[in-house]
Amino acid sequence: MMEIGDERVDAVVAGLVQAESLPVSDHVKVFEEAFSALEETLASVDDQ
Repeated sequence: MMEIGDERVDAVVAGLVQAESLPVSDHVKVFEEAFSALEETLASVDDQ
């Protein structure tokens, strides 16, 4: 797996990779969680 270098983003990417093993019906939930986590990460950059 490719590492981005930010632990939070790397965790999101790892979760997306795990989606491969889930039924397609569960993919939307995984993508929504990833999107939310990335939004939070980007918002926290503004706070620094």
